[in-house]
Amino acid sequence: MEDLAARDADALGEGRPLSKNKPKGTKTSPFGAPGRISHDASSFYSSRLYQGQQQEITSPHPENPIPEESLNRFHLKSSSDMSEIPDYSVHLMVTSPPYNVQKEYDEDLTMDEYRDLMKIVFKETYRVLVSGGRACINVANLGRKPYLPLHVLIIQDMLEIGFLMRGEIIWDKAASASPSTAWGSWQSASNPVLRDVHEYILVFSKESFSRKREDKENTIERDAFLEWTKSIWTFRAVSARRIGHPAPFPEELPRRLIDLYTFKNDVVLDPFCGSGTTCLAAFRLGRQYIGYEINPEYKQLAEERLGDATEGDLLGKAAADKT
Repeated sequence: MEDLAARDADALGEGRPLSKNKPKGTKTSPFGAPGRISHDASSFYSSRLYQGQQQEITSPHPENPIPEESLNRFHLKSSSDMSEIPDYSVHLMVTSPPYNVQKEYDEDLTMDEYRDLMKIVFKETYRVLVSGGRACINVANLGRKPYLPLHVLIIQDMLEIGFLMRGEIIWDKAASASPSTAWGSWQSASNPVLRDVHEYILVFSKESFSRKREDKENTIERDAFLEWTKSIWTFRAVSARRIGHPAPFPEELPRRLIDLYTFKNDVVLDPFCGSGTTCLAAFRLGRQYIGYEINPEYKQLAEERLGDATEGDLLGKAAADKT
């Protein structure tokens, strides 16, 4: 066996680092590889399992500026036509689409009609995203007889459009979930019913998994990065009555996605903006925003929430200046 001390002495003589300080690269093994420093997974991604899967492409398209009159505002129209936004100009989309479950803003569409509508909007989203831009969709599954795995159907449609899937986050709503009390058969194997206390956040990219940083500024802090790159997020839901919209998501949801997936001053889009929570989170994080909403009452609510945030921001700055 080679003498370790002698080998390290030779390394010093040649100006190479000591063996005990040199990080060892890892390769994918049949049992997984816990190390991730200089990890080489090329053998895994070249395997037959990955044949035919959507691959990254090198895009020649530069990022395009968005006209000022289309930026930082809510558009009262369907997001099936986002012609105000140029190709390759938006950095992140965060949304929770309507569920077509006969809430006051829903239409009574068949599943095929609903999926067709979503595909039209998400094709437009694909068009306006920059290369490497991300699309995050918050969705819950529906029904029990049978259970409708809506998140699976959306994944299929997004892949068909051409998106690359990055992963999925389980939003654990914990004690705030207000699960159904429809137990099926109480304490009986006859027909027990599962009660969802979670939703999904599906994460996709356009053309590439990465974006060029150039001179852009990150805002996410170390501890948040470590926590939010885990696939399960736990935070409370928000009261529909308090927000004034029948199906709001908490600001924490878009806040994490925006901080994790965008740089400062990037553009964030919500094609189903409802009460404007995504745009509000974008504003508070120093990003620009664009929202689409077909209901004039919800558009007004979103504008009021942004107006209150802007006023509060100005008051806060004024107070800071006085001190």
